[in-house]
Amino acid sequence: MNKTAQDDTQNRIVGVTLDEESIGRSGPDIEHERAIAIYDLIEQNLFAPEGADGQGPFTLHIGITGNRLMFDIRREDATPVVAHLLSLTPFRRIVKDYFMICDSYYQAIRTATPDKIEAIDMGRRGIHDEGSRTLQERLKGKVRVDFETSRRLFTLITVLHWKG
Repeated sequence: MNKTAQDDTQNRIVGVTLDEESIGRSGPDIEHERAIAIYDLIEQNLFAPEGADGQGPFTLHIGITGNRLMFDIRREDATPVVAHLLSLTPFRRIVKDYFMICDSYYQAIRTATPDKIEAIDMGRRGIHDEGSRTLQERLKGKVRVDFETSRRLFTLITVLHWKG
């Protein structure tokens, strides 16, 4: 199926909410990451649920229910489009590694040399990219997203996992 630029102007997220029940207490660093990810995601994204191409824009509610990641996709007027439940198992190790390196990064920016901070940040971005690719794979056949959209969504998934 050939996608046109016109299709993609409608295939986007215009609103994102995170399930408050899923979100643990978090500090200012995590809150900042979440705010930036939501802002960047809404500013520029490609988000096309299968079978709804060109019928957006969409809003997305993300939560964790049991051991599943929930993507509740609706039209801008709140009309339900589809809800996807994805297993969290493929993300567990990546999220755990991401939190460990983020802790190192936040400690390093206070005391470490610029070279050390840059090395840790490169590792952090590498793990983030791995999580983003995993999310793209898990969404394949369900929602078409580009890599940058997947990166921002992965950031929001990590926020849901954060337990302070």
